[in-house]
Amino acid sequence: MTSNAFIAFQKNEETRCIVEAIVDDNPDAVVVDQPAMVKVDVPGRLVIKRATVEEKMGRDFDLQELQLHLITISGHLDESDDEFTLSWEA
Repeated sequence: MTSNAFIAFQKNEETRCIVEAIVDDNPDAVVVDQPAMVKVDVPGRLVIKRATVEEKMGRDFDLQELQLHLITISGHLDESDDEFTLSWEA
């Protein structure tokens, strides 16, 4: 059985754009909206693509900026300049 990879952010305008990008790039994403945070669960593998976030924000975006808004993650982390991936796949 595949576990969910997830990421949770502080709730603000920039994370709204990030979450929109995650949902666009991860069709199985489930967004859990809470008063002070937003959590995104994806079965198996969650990918955040720099290009999609830039499109949603309308500006350049360095994936390291995720750290400014991050609360927690679950999954094995793999980062590059273009993608931030969490997974539970072997």
